[in-house]
Amino acid sequence: MIGTSLCKWTVSYFALAVVWLLLAEGVMVAGFGFPHDDIGGPDTLVIVHIVCIGWLSTAVCGALFQFVPVLVARPLYAERWTLPALALLALGLMVLLAGFLALGGHFNGPRWLLPVGAGLLTSGFTLVAANLGMTLWSARPLPGPARFVAVGLACICVTAAFGGMFSLVLSGTAVAAPWPDLLLSGIPIHAIAGLGGWLTFTAMGVSYRLLAMFMLAPDGDARLGRPAWRAGAAALAVGVVGGVLAPWRASGLNLVLLLAGAAALLSLAAYGRDVLGLYRTRKRRALELNTRMSLLALGSLVAVAILGAASAATGSLQSHAGALVFLVAFGWLTGLVLANLYKIVPFLTWLETYGPVMGRVPTPRVQDLVAERRASKWFVLFFAGIWAATMMLWIDAAPGFRIAVAVVTVATLGLVEELVRARRLADVAEPLRLPAGAAVPRLLVSRN
Repeated sequence: MIGTSLCKWTVSYFALAVVWLLLAEGVMVAGFGFPHDDIGGPDTLVIVHIVCIGWLSTAVCGALFQFVPVLVARPLYAERWTLPALALLALGLMVLLAGFLALGGHFNGPRWLLPVGAGLLTSGFTLVAANLGMTLWSARPLPGPARFVAVGLACICVTAAFGGMFSLVLSGTAVAAPWPDLLLSGIPIHAIAGLGGWLTFTAMGVSYRLLAMFMLAPDGDARLGRPAWRAGAAALAVGVVGGVLAPWRASGLNLVLLLAGAAALLSLAAYGRDVLGLYRTRKRRALELNTRMSLLALGSLVAVAILGAASAATGSLQSHAGALVFLVAFGWLTGLVLANLYKIVPFLTWLETYGPVMGRVPTPRVQDLVAERRASKWFVLFFAGIWAATMMLWIDAAPGFRIAVAVVTVATLGLVEELVRARRLADVAEPLRLPAGAAVPRLLVSRN
């Protein structure tokens, strides 16, 4: 990536995303939403959308704007669209959350808040999908990891479409009577397309490239990721298309979800095999902190697969759904994103600061921008808190859940401080910190 143009607003996406993450953790510690309220209630929907849109989607969008051009060796189609997209996503989420709060009776708000918020979010995701989609289109045929991203972009379009439909129904703008069965199946489709397709499948594809790049592992085999992509794409197609076309009976939807779940397990198994292969064949023998923590996130994903299959077999899946979704959102996705941000932010900072003077003056290594020993305790505390919080949800111990999330919040604050220090070059020793021709980067915006 030496000489690669930096996306100016990627760091801004990351900064806003971690603000949303801290907000979500704070309201959970305060006892807002599930498990203190109904899992499908308006208060829980506030937390779900803060995490899935504010935190995870914003962070993923920022990363994709920087790394999709690397995946396909093409420039980003329209960088000027990235800032409007960020503004639409932020504004749309705030309006949507206001709508959920009004729906929950926290204040007397107009009924149009939900559809307006959904419309703004759809506009923001449309800009994101169009920008990244045109970048991918210019690079046909797509390399393996980019195919995951293409499917993920299709899934965010499905997610936004169902979200818009739900906003119309919940606000009373449209009545649900003509489509009762579609609405019944729409909730799992919305979740499958969002958590499974947009967030998980996209993260899987990007992680192939990032892990190989940061571990110096060979990834030139065209077959790498192919079984995982095929099985995952089949799972998403069955879950989304089959869910819409399923017979208007609960048993028909259940069959679709069962088939989609089986294909998803095959995809995850193939992905796990590929990732372990990258770890085994790496040239960088000493694992850096981000790759070690990525293994813990992958362990959480394995735990979700095992616990989910066991719950489905014993008929307790519905009662444990909250714990499993929490482990997916925080143990797997949040853990993976934070682990990679710990490498991506210093890496982009290094490129911005030292790339222009590389080869002319002595420069530090990327590793010199961080203090792994100090940061490792925050990651350990984070994952320990996540696993403890999942256990509390599993045994229905709400006070214990709040305590565990408080631990997670402390760890998150510690990791955010590490990212800020990396951005400020605070851990780079003199005289390498600012050689002639280099400048301290801006905290929230990159020089490209």
